[in-house]
Amino acid sequence: MALLRGVNVGGVRFAMADLRAALEAAGSTDVRTVLASGNVLLTAAEDEPQRIADGVSAVIRERFGFDVAVIVVGLPVVRAAVDGYPFARTDDRHAYVVFAGDDRALADLGDAAAGLDPAEEQVARGDGVLYWDVPKGRTLDSPFGKRFGRWQKSGVVTTRNVNTLDKIVAAG
Repeated sequence: MALLRGVNVGGVRFAMADLRAALEAAGSTDVRTVLASGNVLLTAAEDEPQRIADGVSAVIRERFGFDVAVIVVGLPVVRAAVDGYPFARTDDRHAYVVFAGDDRALADLGDAAAGLDPAEEQVARGDGVLYWDVPKGRTLDSPFGKRFGRWQKSGVVTTRNVNTLDKIVAAG
């Protein structure tokens, strides 16, 4: 599972059908996209996540001209993240899972969660992920959101809403 950061927002736009075709031409098989926000299920000849991420990123750069951060996680990790989401899922809040290509980022973000006001936002550690519950409209300006944003700019973390992950698991 390749999670692309910042695709089809803010000028970084390309069709998922074109991405599928480009990845298949580069040698990936079983390529399927879920939604238009950069969720790609694929089978790669390579089995090391960072090499797969680098390969997907290179295809996007060569075919579409964009530098896109890519984080690769196994579908079992996505399933476990959905099953393990520890907070109530309500209409007035975002239920996020944070994925990282760098363990230092997860550790730093996990440490930052210790001082949060649980009435406002909550963060819990999972197996290789963080779970984040935040009011809708506060993702970018909440205390955790600001810290997350600094890591996100580096390209080593991304989030997915649990509703999106439900769709990925169903497609997998």
